[in-house]
Amino acid sequence: MPAVTGKLAAASLALALIAASASTASAQKKYDTGATDTEIKVGNIMPYSGPASAYGVIGKTEEAYFRMINAEGGINGRKINFISYDDGYSPPKTVEQARKLVESDEVLLIFNSLGTPPNSAIHKYMNSKKVPQLFVATGATKWNDPKEFPWTMGWQPNYQSESIIYAKYILKNHPNAKIAVLYQNDDYGKDYLKGFKDGLGSKAASMIVVEESYEVSEPTIDSHIVKLKATGADVFFNISTPKFAAQAIKKNAEIGWKPLHFLNNVSAQIGSVIKPAGFENAQDIISSIYLKDPTDPQWKDDAAVKAWNGFLDKYYPEANRADFNVMYAYIVSQGLVRVLKACGDDLTRQNVMKQAASLKDVELIGLLPGVKINTSPSDFAPISQLQLMRFKGESWERFGDVINGDVSG
Repeated sequence: MPAVTGKLAAASLALALIAASASTASAQKKYDTGATDTEIKVGNIMPYSGPASAYGVIGKTEEAYFRMINAEGGINGRKINFISYDDGYSPPKTVEQARKLVESDEVLLIFNSLGTPPNSAIHKYMNSKKVPQLFVATGATKWNDPKEFPWTMGWQPNYQSESIIYAKYILKNHPNAKIAVLYQNDDYGKDYLKGFKDGLGSKAASMIVVEESYEVSEPTIDSHIVKLKATGADVFFNISTPKFAAQAIKKNAEIGWKPLHFLNNVSAQIGSVIKPAGFENAQDIISSIYLKDPTDPQWKDDAAVKAWNGFLDKYYPEANRADFNVMYAYIVSQGLVRVLKACGDDLTRQNVMKQAASLKDVELIGLLPGVKINTSPSDFAPISQLQLMRFKGESWERFGDVINGDVSG
């Protein structure tokens, strides 16, 4: 009898150990709504229709990228279920789609939703629901506010970072400049202007000789350009959207005003701005960039651009490879995959934000050499580095070092 009892006791102990180890294993896995052993639900909102529909290619590229990730085995064995809706760039529609994603589809997070007005419309909702609004596709500085909005994080260099970089360049190379600023009279224009003044610091008051604003409802900004020239300024900071940027470049040439011209990155497109304004009128304009232009011959044999082309060949062959947005989407998708992998088996919304706020010197395929992703619990601006570029002939040429325009703190 004692031998049998001993065997029973041993068997009981073995069963208890198995149960304990199973419960430890299951305890290590933590899930919030939107994540299971097999799936991670990721929500997305894009303007596939409406006035900003050109940006819809971002959502299409992301969908293709996650298809690739799933085909390669997913993230820690889990497949991404990417649910992307159209909001037509209409904030009320964005609210409707965000509610659908969070309350009906029950996604773990909303990723890279596009545009400042749309994201502003769901900013408070996402934070009240404590659902990550991660890597938003807009350059507004307000997404870097972890204290007030701990569930929202930006992605690309923000407008203030960019204008700080221009200011640093001017202070170093043109310390006696007389600067004329043209800006769009809204949050976007004022964001750029604030960063520029912060970058110039105590010199802002003496160096900026005129600040001229325009309304988006104006048919032309010609009269503003004439006014700026009359000040005798020799540096021009052009904070305008594409239509007005093209007008400014053209008018400068017409009236023979040839200042050192800084053009904000949002209007640095060759097709929609430079070409209509005339290549001959845009020579030596300075702007900035942080990702590789796949159409630039210098990247012809670059491993990153080859990987990007390979991905498109297989998963999105119809993509327009000259569209910067395709490379943008490829890079930000890598960022999300990096965060989700780091979450391991703790796929809670809190851990998603914790990992997103713990990125240190991360290099992603497609970023310019030297540009790295950095975040911390007090800094929700992943990219704050840019390289200056100058327009020559019919293309942009990068020059100088990668510059940091960090505005955290």
